[in-house]
Amino acid sequence: MKKYSVNELRELFLSFFESKGHLRLKSFSLVPQNDNSLLIINSGMAPLKPYFKGIETPPCKRVTTCQKCIRTGDIDNIGHTARHGTFFEMLGNFSFGDYFKKEAITWSWEFLTVTLGLDPNRLYPSVYVDDDEAYDLWHDMIGIPSERIFKFGKEDNFWEHGSGPCGPCSEIYYDRGEKYGCGKPTCTVGCDCDRYMEVWNNVFTQFDNDGKGNYTELEQKNIDTGMGLERLAVVCQDVESIFEVDTNKELMDNISLITHHIYKDDEKADVSLRIIADHIKSCTFMISDGILPSNEGRGYVLRRLLRRAVRHGRILGVKKAFLTDLAKVVIKLNKSHYTELFEKQDMILNVLKAEEDKFNQTIDQGLEILNDMLKNVKNSILSGDDAFKLYDTYGFPLDLTKEILEEKNIKVDENRFDVLMKQQKIKAREARKESNYMGKDITVFDELPKDMSSKFVGYDSLVGNGKILSIVSNNKIVDTINENDEGVIITDETNFYPMMGGQAGDIGTITFEGATFEVYDTVKIQNTKIGHIGKVITGSFSNNNVVKLEVDSKNRHLTAINHTSTHLLQAALRTVLGKHVEQAGSLVEYNRLRFDFTHFKPLTDEEIKEVERLVNEKINESISVVKREMPIDEAKKEGAMALFGEKYGDVVRTVKVSDFSFELCGGTHIDNTSEIKCFRIISETGVAAGIRRIEAITSDTLLKYYSDETNTLSNISSLLKVKNEESFDKVNSLLKDIKELKSQIDSLKKQMSLTETNDIKADAINGLNVVIDSFDGKDIGELKDIVDSIKDKINDSVVIAFSKNNGAVDIVVSLSDAAISKGLHAGNILKQCANVLGGNGGGKDRFAQGKGKDANKISDAIKIAKELISG
Repeated sequence: MKKYSVNELRELFLSFFESKGHLRLKSFSLVPQNDNSLLIINSGMAPLKPYFKGIETPPCKRVTTCQKCIRTGDIDNIGHTARHGTFFEMLGNFSFGDYFKKEAITWSWEFLTVTLGLDPNRLYPSVYVDDDEAYDLWHDMIGIPSERIFKFGKEDNFWEHGSGPCGPCSEIYYDRGEKYGCGKPTCTVGCDCDRYMEVWNNVFTQFDNDGKGNYTELEQKNIDTGMGLERLAVVCQDVESIFEVDTNKELMDNISLITHHIYKDDEKADVSLRIIADHIKSCTFMISDGILPSNEGRGYVLRRLLRRAVRHGRILGVKKAFLTDLAKVVIKLNKSHYTELFEKQDMILNVLKAEEDKFNQTIDQGLEILNDMLKNVKNSILSGDDAFKLYDTYGFPLDLTKEILEEKNIKVDENRFDVLMKQQKIKAREARKESNYMGKDITVFDELPKDMSSKFVGYDSLVGNGKILSIVSNNKIVDTINENDEGVIITDETNFYPMMGGQAGDIGTITFEGATFEVYDTVKIQNTKIGHIGKVITGSFSNNNVVKLEVDSKNRHLTAINHTSTHLLQAALRTVLGKHVEQAGSLVEYNRLRFDFTHFKPLTDEEIKEVERLVNEKINESISVVKREMPIDEAKKEGAMALFGEKYGDVVRTVKVSDFSFELCGGTHIDNTSEIKCFRIISETGVAAGIRRIEAITSDTLLKYYSDETNTLSNISSLLKVKNEESFDKVNSLLKDIKELKSQIDSLKKQMSLTETNDIKADAINGLNVVIDSFDGKDIGELKDIVDSIKDKINDSVVIAFSKNNGAVDIVVSLSDAAISKGLHAGNILKQCANVLGGNGGGKDRFAQGKGKDANKISDAIKIAKELISG
């Protein structure tokens, strides 16, 4: 048997099934499309569910893929064994109502024994206990002796996911030999040791589960095959684990160079080496598909993996940033098949660097906070609440907290920590809505025929005819919709562009023999249907009516102007900021545009001006906007930009503005940049870690904006009794006067406050001079001045000052060296007082400040403070 490389095995598999009439599809994005049941693609069949369900028509009834996948269900165990990883590639051959068990079993055997040359006598199939058909095929057709065919129950050999399509499985195991076994005489297929490795799983989707345990035969029977590429490489290369196959070994070798730890020299270090290798691979692929670090959803999975890798680098003694160096290795090893890794390299490296730098600061901050928490530890146990706060608020992993505390012989209240974690998970689950097999919210539109579809014909014409296929009103499918009824009309053809790719849907009218339906919005339904949302103004509409559809031309043109402007904006941002800029979201409406993009710091005023200048330059050059369809490979070869994670067909629509901008885009656009007239950025903000947002206006909206600004300036100038061009200097002069007057007022208020301290008397408590008093109506600054004045007059002091303002209370606590030497702590006193007042605050040993909500309890707070000082 030849020891094929990972890249060779992938190509052998895909080519083999191409020879069997399968269409080779590229790996889908890790970001699920129209499937809310998954955060991240975790199997080869997951992105193909619309084909299995009949929601979409597959491009071919036979398909083969190598799908990148990520599973994080047992993330805490990753690294502790050499079997598992979060990232893996799943080889698959699929049949959508075409071939079934006979072909699937025949081809799986042929590929393993003929193409790869595996020893047939070391292969052991398993079948579902009641699947006699599969058993007979293995026994009678392939010729496997009965003692080498294993029958397993539903838990092992029956695939189902709640309600929906399901069916029995047939797996193929490979005997790797005694050196990988447990040595027990009972060792056989199904043993927990590493001798018998599952390499292939044929799922025969032949039943429909109604969710109540009732199964009916599917009219369209499907094949869903999965084979882990890395597992197959383990068998073919005869290595111990997935971390030793050729591509992963090269990555591990690079990690060893950085960490100065050799794999298999020390089991404890091996855990960290495996975690780093697995996690950097997952992070690199996730970012290449547009997933960015955040505190929720996919972004949180990425952040957790990334931070876990950084932490294990620290465990191995790595203090400097290292993830980008490893990501370059991942990209080099995988770019031949996953071209997006190379295309998005700048983006990947920038995201990794920013997040790693941020976490390195977080670790240091977390250590500081942990040390503060340790001052309040009782019975050598850190509270679960504190440990959870470190984890949830500061991203400080529990196991890191435990490792640090072990050195100090302190434990964590893990039971309380687990309770808080469960509460968090329950809240997340409760936030989910009822969903169907695809994870989408169940709606009346799910009842529409799966093969119903609409064709968009409105790129070049805003008026056309279409036949009504279905009408939805009051959340019901109806035959007719009457005057004043609101609803959704679906037609076979339409000139109305539906909300897609960030572009707002068209508005306009639908008419039929004197009846008028006003369209408020247009949307895509189930990927194949186009729905016109609106209200019947006059008359009525029924199914099968051939209606006239007329798009609002002004709205369409203004929207097209803003869509083309977003393309110019993205090109300008990439020119000014760098090629790491990628679109992360957009909204294009008739009166504005919003563009989210990847960048790691706010734009400077100079950068914003330069972006605006570039866009307006292209507008003034009156450049033709060329829209054309072409094969996707040709478009990418010519340099067309694609959206992160977007699903494209073999033929795509492209939009090109000379050599400045070239994108894949199905939206509507203008014919010449001069139609935009002018462009202005009105805001630039951050919306998430590594994501910036620009809002801009163009054309008529911008001209109105300029007109309104001019009118506002004229009104201000009139109030100031100056000319427009003199208003800035006048306002500046007034601001200086106001600042000077405010300074004088503050000085007078301070003097008045200090006179209130002249007659202050201190109480002797615990050998200290204690002043606790209330000074109503003072802001926090004035309160600090009063406290400082009292401290200057009284030695060995404890000064606590309260100030009531609109029912709330400001609190300041200040301690002298003498008070601190007696074990008092300003921050602790402040917290106790604020707690009584229903507020919060904090500080260090010498000074603290805070707020309370209940001014009626100041006397109670004073009592607590005196008790604390008394000891």
